[in-house]
Amino acid sequence: MIHTQRPPSVSGSIDDPLAAVLRPSPGESPHDKELRLQREADAKRISDRIDEQLSIDRERYKKSKQDVRLLLLGQAESGKSTLQKQFQLMYNPTSLEEERISWRAVIYFNIMRPVRRIFEGLDAFGDSDDDDDLDLPGSSKIIASSSDLTQLSPELTASGSSSSPLSPASAAAEDAQIALLRSKLSPLLAAESSLADRLSGGLNVAGSGKGNVYVRSGWQARSLNLPFGRSRSRGDSVTGGRTSISAARSSLDNPPTGAGGDLLIEEVARLVDQSKDDIKQLWQHPAVRRLRARRKLRLEEWAEFFMDNITRVCSSGYVPTTDDILHARIQTMGVAEHIFDVAVHGRVVTWHLFDVGGARGQRHTWIPFFDDANAIIFLAPVSAYDQYLEEDPRTNRIDDSLQLFTQICSNPLLKKVHLVLFLNKTDVLQKKLSRGIRVKKYITSYGDRPQEFESVVNYFKAHFTQAHKRNNENKRVLYTHLTSVVDTKATKSIITNVSDSIFRKYLEDAALV
Repeated sequence: MIHTQRPPSVSGSIDDPLAAVLRPSPGESPHDKELRLQREADAKRISDRIDEQLSIDRERYKKSKQDVRLLLLGQAESGKSTLQKQFQLMYNPTSLEEERISWRAVIYFNIMRPVRRIFEGLDAFGDSDDDDDLDLPGSSKIIASSSDLTQLSPELTASGSSSSPLSPASAAAEDAQIALLRSKLSPLLAAESSLADRLSGGLNVAGSGKGNVYVRSGWQARSLNLPFGRSRSRGDSVTGGRTSISAARSSLDNPPTGAGGDLLIEEVARLVDQSKDDIKQLWQHPAVRRLRARRKLRLEEWAEFFMDNITRVCSSGYVPTTDDILHARIQTMGVAEHIFDVAVHGRVVTWHLFDVGGARGQRHTWIPFFDDANAIIFLAPVSAYDQYLEEDPRTNRIDDSLQLFTQICSNPLLKKVHLVLFLNKTDVLQKKLSRGIRVKKYITSYGDRPQEFESVVNYFKAHFTQAHKRNNENKRVLYTHLTSVVDTKATKSIITNVSDSIFRKYLEDAALV
């Protein structure tokens, strides 16, 4: 048996040592006692608040484990942000209504950019009658971005197909007209950089395409002076939902565009109103129509949409329509989180939708969101067969999209994630095929297959399906949809179907069915 001896005590007391620390000093005055008790009460209140917050955080964490996390992935300009707007329109229309006026600045910028590109195209080509034999990857002889070609009407194609050169007098007259329009529109173009700085807050993204403008997540809330990073009102219905944009917070908030308005935006609104007739004249000018018909000028589909609606969107008192917001284009830096309450099969579940930047320089930001993801919607723009990455003019956008999809399928963190594929921009694909833009010129493996929509889309679908099969050890089902996410009616039906399939998988994983 081992015997131990109690260590000698200095005082012989076995009191709690903490009690000794808290014991008042023998000579404590009434005033000192009052101060001591006040400090103890303050410390108790702080401790209670910490305990309460810890309890709230624990409950919130438990609840969040039951939420659905949906990632929207795809290359830049694949339609992710437009799809996010469709989710917002379907599950939280109130928040879209709150943000409506903030999109005005983006739409004005979406008008300024194509006006500048038109003048650049006229400067580069003038009245050149060269055929479209320089339409090659990275060609500096084409005024373009990585976006789609302009949608040419049959009338435009016919008017621009004439090979008859202009007479010297006609050419001189057109040059004078263009010079006058350039002079009239110079104040508008001079405001472009200021508007870009206002939207972006000076953001620069490494590896992004030249001339692109990025905004920080939550720019709508900042521009409207709304609470940033907080949940918006749920609304009365279970689909009213809430939206929170909480990633990539910035300390450089943009000046608010509240009831008093933003002086810069109001000045731009005045300029576009004054310039709308000149912009319309430029857009319809024979020299510009010839440039577009020869495919020497490439504009995004959103640019053509706004140029075709120039009188309406540039008029005084303009408020963006939902269709305008769906077509508006601005690239977001970082990851934007949107939260919705979704009712499926009589049960309401909170969905966290993550819209992440698709530019090559931003794709590393996806990885932290893979761990807890329940589902992915991957958007592949099938209309991009004749386009190349701005970041790498040697890489075809279809090839880049396929490589990116393969990486998603093979990522070990995502092996059990519900996977949905949107072959997007089918409307633009149909227009390109109807104009005779040959697939095999850009996708040589397409060979002599028919230049028809069904054949082309099935060819691309087969390649994405094969990439999935090669990386599908868990026998995961791939749900594929042909989409045009600017089409609200069709997209609403697809979202309903996708939500249902994601929810069923969610229940299966939770062992509830």
